[in-house]
Amino acid sequence: MRRVYLDNNATTPVAPEVFEAMTPYLTGDFGNASSIHWYGQQAKAAVETAREAVAKLINARPNEIAFTSGGTESDNASLFGVVEAARAREGSKHILVSAIEHHAVLHAAQALAKRGVEVTYVRVGASGIVDPGDIERALRHGTVLISIMHANNELGTIQPLEEIGRIAAERDVIFHTDAVQSVGKIPVDVEKLGVDLLSLSAHKLHGPKGVGALYIRKGTPLAPLLYGGHSERDRRPGTENTPGIVGLGKAAELARLSLEEQGRRMAALRDRLEETILAGIPLTARNGDRAQRLPSTSNIRFDHVEGEAFVIAMDLKGVACSTGAACSSGSVEPSHVLSAIGLSHAQARSSIRFSLGRMTAAEDIDYTLEVLPAVVARLRALSPQYKAAATSSQ
Repeated sequence: MRRVYLDNNATTPVAPEVFEAMTPYLTGDFGNASSIHWYGQQAKAAVETAREAVAKLINARPNEIAFTSGGTESDNASLFGVVEAARAREGSKHILVSAIEHHAVLHAAQALAKRGVEVTYVRVGASGIVDPGDIERALRHGTVLISIMHANNELGTIQPLEEIGRIAAERDVIFHTDAVQSVGKIPVDVEKLGVDLLSLSAHKLHGPKGVGALYIRKGTPLAPLLYGGHSERDRRPGTENTPGIVGLGKAAELARLSLEEQGRRMAALRDRLEETILAGIPLTARNGDRAQRLPSTSNIRFDHVEGEAFVIAMDLKGVACSTGAACSSGSVEPSHVLSAIGLSHAQARSSIRFSLGRMTAAEDIDYTLEVLPAVVARLRALSPQYKAAATSSQ
C-alpha cells in the first residue's frame, strides 16, 4: 500500500543531509562542547557553526541564538523569563497573547496567571488573523510582554508581526513570537519583524526532534528558566546536545538555500489538493485566510464527517493527515483555534489539516485525491445529520 505523509506541521522526516551531518557527533566526535580539550573543542566548533547557520536563516547575530530542547522550552523561557526579569519594576505585571496560540504559550500564560500575572487573550477574526489595533488597545501600564505567533499551526495563517512589532517598540514592550511553524517555510527576518524573542524548533524543518533555539535580541532582559552551569552564555544551562544542534544547523542551511523554490512548489501542490476537494466534494469549506498563510498548510471542513473517523479511514488507505495540533491528540474538546474563528463544535470536529513538506511529491497529492472522495462518501453515509440534511433538501 502506498504511504503518503501530509502531517508535516506535526513533525517532518529528517532530511538525509541532516542525518549525515549529525552522524559523526554520535560516534567519534562525541566530546562535551564545554570541555577545553581537543574533543570538546571539536564539538564546540560544530555548535558554533550551527549557531551561525540558524542566525543566518532568520537574519540574527550568532550571539543572539541560544539552543534549547525545542519550541515549548523556548516559549516557556520567553514568557517566564520576561515576567521574572520585570519583577523588580513597580506595578502589576500584564502580558498579551492571542487566543490561537500554541498550548506551549497558552498554558504558560495560564500558569503565570495563577502567580498573579494579568493575561489578556486577544481575539482573532473569522480569517484567523489578529488585528494589530486590538493589540494596541489592550496595552496598558504594566504590560511587559506581547506574544503573538508568526504562523498558526492549524490554519497556517500568518500574523501581521511587522505592525505589531512597531506598536511594541513605540510602547517599549518586549515582543515574542512563536515562529515554530514559519521558520524554514517562509522568509523570517527578526529585524524586519521587530521581534525581541523568537522560538523555533528543528523537527518542523526536517531536523531532529528534541532541539530548538531561542532568538534573544541583544539587551532584552530575560531571567533564565533553568539553573545550572554556564552553557549558552548563561542563558540555558546543561550539556549541549551537539548532534541535535548540528542537525538543526544543517536543516537551517538547507531551508535557507531552497526557501523560495520549496515555497512555490508546496503552494502549488497545496492549492491543487485544496481546489480539487472544494470543487469536487459538496459541503466543504476552507478554514482561515486563503492568501495570508503558509504555503504548506490547508485546513478544510467536511460537513457531516467526524474528523477523527476521517483521519483513521485515511490512514487505512495509507494517507496521514490530522484534525489539528499533534499535542492535542486525544482531546474530546474541539480545537481552540477553530472555536476562536467562530466555528461551531460540529464544524470544528469535522475539520482536517493537510500539511506538506519538502519531501511531498505530486504523486502523493494524486493518490490522496484518488482515495479521499470515497472516504468522505462512506463516512457521510453513516452520519444521521447528513441523512437528515439530505432528506430536508429534497
